[in-house]
Amino acid sequence: MSIVCRLDEIESGTAKKVSVDGVAVALVRIGDDVYAIGDVCSHANVSLSDGGEVWCAEKQLECPKHGSAFSLTTGLPNTFPATQPVPVFSASVINGDVHVSAKGSAS
Repeated sequence: MSIVCRLDEIESGTAKKVSVDGVAVALVRIGDDVYAIGDVCSHANVSLSDGGEVWCAEKQLECPKHGSAFSLTTGLPNTFPATQPVPVFSASVINGDVHVSAKGSAS
């Protein structure tokens, strides 16, 4: 696992792009929880963290280009046009530091 930032560097309800071992990861904070998914939409080559809306209650991140929202826990899209999942990565907060493992799994 790699330390990617401090928890207080991410506002709740927002996404931040980080790189973990050369992999682009969208890091999302909801309250004191953090989630990490692949930052590139599976439908188009678009950064999910670059303007994507966080749906806190649903634990999803919406693609800013075409509106597909991806589950922060499974990586699965909830709507078209995306039909393929994005990878999900392990994320945790330890002593205020956000740790992410680039070893993910596409669900």
